[in-house]
Amino acid sequence: MSADEPVRPLFGEIIREARKKRGWSQQELGQAAGLSRPTIARVEADSDVTTATISKIARALGLTLELTDRG
Repeated sequence: MSADEPVRPLFGEIIREARKKRGWSQQELGQAAGLSRPTIARVEADSDVTTATISKIARALGLTLELTDRG
């Protein structure tokens, strides 16, 4: 990443902001995604999570996932 590129928010920050924008607690997001509140907390803390977990959360929040090659 060069000095001219904007700093991108971490995945957990994106999830937290999307959750708060909807007025949901971690518990409510967990229920909507079929996951536990501790799992949502781990995601928001940028801990290792599976792609299945990421997909469930994105779907519950109405987010799309995009993969980009930074190489």
